[in-house]
Amino acid sequence: MIQIKDFKKLTDEKWLNLFGVRYVARSGDEKSWKIATRQKEPKCITGSYERPDAVVIVPFHKVKDKMVITREYRVPLNDYEYGFPAGLVDDGESVEQATRRELREETGLTVTRIIKSSPPIYSSAGMTDESVAMVYVACEGEPSNSANTESELIETLFISPDEALRLLSDPTLKFDAKAWLVISQFAENNR
Repeated sequence: MIQIKDFKKLTDEKWLNLFGVRYVARSGDEKSWKIATRQKEPKCITGSYERPDAVVIVPFHKVKDKMVITREYRVPLNDYEYGFPAGLVDDGESVEQATRRELREETGLTVTRIIKSSPPIYSSAGMTDESVAMVYVACEGEPSNSANTESELIETLFISPDEALRLLSDPTLKFDAKAWLVISQFAENNR
């Protein structure tokens, strides 16, 4: 059994911090790990895994009969990444409320129906305890980036399965891992 001994906060930032965690490995040797978290303390310390940190919204525009994706500039990539509208769940906010707010802020579109939502899922557990809820929605409206913050550069795209397949086959494009999986299923299954 692996046992966590203690932790130390290594940075003091608003949205994301780095912690050093000391633990005892199965061998009995003491080891350390660095964890990025959006919480005040890492989840491995608090045990609080129930609430996702963020939402990733998978929108389908019924009128246009197309999936909605984003093309967003990401500083760590110094390039654009294809993905879905997403954002943090604010304190006191439900997953549904965050979904509606983030879709409106990032794309200008309005949620008409929440189709399904995942439990908290993790995409990079070797580096971070950040979790997201994948929320599939129907939406309507015309795209707008007027509610984007000054640090956001987001383009809203509407894609058919054929357009999705063309994007996926371009090796020069960068995709969010979750988005690549969903978009590839959309392209292969024609829905």
